[in-house]
Amino acid sequence: MQAAQSEARRAAYRLGHRAEWIALLALMLRGYIPVARRVSLAGGEIDLIVRRGGTLVFVEVKARARIDTAREAIGAVKRRRFSKAVRAWVARHPSTAGLTLRADAVFVGGRGWPEHCPAAFTLEGL
Repeated sequence: MQAAQSEARRAAYRLGHRAEWIALLALMLRGYIPVARRVSLAGGEIDLIVRRGGTLVFVEVKARARIDTAREAIGAVKRRRFSKAVRAWVARHPSTAGLTLRADAVFVGGRGWPEHCPAAFTLEGL
């Protein structure tokens, strides 16, 4: 039983890692410049941080078998943890002062192109 759970976790990790690379590629094709990826701070995780012009974008990537299921995967608890991690990152990077900060989501599902959702949710406390 434990071996099956372990393998399921590894498979989920690989799926998430692959989805983040696909999301990053899609964003770069839209003119976003990578700043950081897989940032863990203050009990939360930011999958991607990208910049385009004067906007710094914190991206949550969600991968599911179907894209409509991925769209439903960002709940209130995830948004709070994500916002907390963003606040910690911004506090450590004073060079972000003056930039517009935004929380986007990229949904990856099936074999289709990822769906980028700008301003998917509000960053709490900023």
